Amino acid sequence: MDAVLKSLMRSAQSESEAAASRRPSREEAEAAVRTLIAWAGDDPAREGLLDTPKRVVRAYEELYSGYSADSEKILDRTFGEIGNFDDMVLVRDIEFYSHCEHHMVPFVGRAHVAYFPVERVVGLSKIARIVDLFARRLQTQEHLTSQIITAMDETLKPRGVAVLIEAEHMCMAMRGVRKHGASTVTTQFTGIFRDDPQEQVRFMTLLRGMRP
Repeated sequence: MDAVLKSLMRSAQSESEAAASRRPSREEAEAAVRTLIAWAGDDPAREGLLDTPKRVVRAYEELYSGYSADSEKILDRTFGEIGNFDDMVLVRDIEFYSHCEHHMVPFVGRAHVAYFPVERVVGLSKIARIVDLFARRLQTQEHLTSQIITAMDETLKPRGVAVLIEAEHMCMAMRGVRKHGASTVTTQFTGIFRDDPQEQVRFMTLLRGMRP
């Protein structure tokens, strides 16, 4: 009897886990938006809100498109005609928009990414695309920083990567402590940037010293 009960419990748990991992349909997503509108106190059936669920779902497809992208495919094409260049490559001021995973409200900012190539370089636009890939997910700024540097480091295998992100979080500006204008800075370094403090200094100098 105990074995039968345990088997039934395992089966029910498996079904529950499968249901939890199943991606909801578009119709279910739109129904969820209508529920939230009603919970907020408005009428999802009024004229101005009738098509809002469809618009929200379409917007989510764009805002969270990072879940369907692959960082390795973005970084897999490199170029070897770089002469004897082996110094730092820095892409500054990569603007991004993301959403806080705690409150699902935006945080916006700029990412600065540098790396030391080994024989080959990646297209500069691909670095910006990597930032967008991870930004277009539910995020914390710390995790976003870590994901960008890990993708660059593991795929390109450079001599080092540096990432600095500065952003303003609407969960601090719009609600809670309501501190508009407060910014958060996160950094992470690998390879030569991590091991040689002078390279960190040079990265910061290039980042700050060349601004108009």
